[in-house]
Amino acid sequence: MAVTVKKQTFNVGGLEVHVHLKADLLSSKAEGPVAALIALHGRTGSCRDFDETAQAIFKWADEAASSGKNHRDFIFVTFDQRNHGARTVDAFANGGWDKEPEKHNQRHALDMYAIQTGTARDVSFVIDYLPAYVFPNDERTISEWAVAGVSLGGHAAWLTLRNEPRVRIGIPIIGCPDYLTLIDLRADKHGIPLAPPYMPESLRTIVHRDDPASAGFRSTKPGENPFLGKRILVLSGEADTLVPWVASSDFVEGLEVGEGRKKVLLLNGVKHEYTPEMIRELFEFFWEESLAV
Repeated sequence: MAVTVKKQTFNVGGLEVHVHLKADLLSSKAEGPVAALIALHGRTGSCRDFDETAQAIFKWADEAASSGKNHRDFIFVTFDQRNHGARTVDAFANGGWDKEPEKHNQRHALDMYAIQTGTARDVSFVIDYLPAYVFPNDERTISEWAVAGVSLGGHAAWLTLRNEPRVRIGIPIIGCPDYLTLIDLRADKHGIPLAPPYMPESLRTIVHRDDPASAGFRSTKPGENPFLGKRILVLSGEADTLVPWVASSDFVEGLEVGEGRKKVLLLNGVKHEYTPEMIRELFEFFWEESLAV
């Protein structure tokens, strides 16, 4: 019999968080620690973009269990990024630089970084409080946190890996860990100087403080490199022109994870898109690193 998956919505301190889980997760017979995968959608999207991914992952996990492969229980968590979906304050701020004046968002560099760093902080907030909402009677514990993200969500996933030590597994999809390189390429394409008002020095200071590329990602010394020991799957499109691989390649190729794991897939012919192959790779990595027992 196929597993029954339901979606519960919690008001977590004013943030609407959606939790996909097996219907029997809270049954009296269920026991043991639970894994959680937080999925972050892309720019101009919403948390609903991951509903099909959630269904697919539970389906594949159920098929694996039916074939005799044991796995720990898990939940699949989504929420709207800042200024997206139900949290939209100003849709224009989600736009980019444009030749058409009415579509041109001069604050694109600032708006995009503020959203993705804010979302990464929301991930930490969710990790703090969600267990008490899902398991109010301490029925289960969440012992593993993983984060996956697409496009803008991929940027936020990288930031989470860099700044949140409780996240051991990260799957950035068509995202970039080097904001200054990415935004410099985008500014050059539009003939825009990466200087005030497009890039205020105060923003540049924040990027240097928080960005993955500003960390000691090449170091093998504990305390210098926040990525040591982490399990990271990088999924990018070889034909992506919006977030081109060249913006990420230096960081990803030089990234040291020590005793962790780094898997990189640059998919031929794939543009800036979230493909069925990427969904399957996401599941298999999450299965191998967190679910399989």
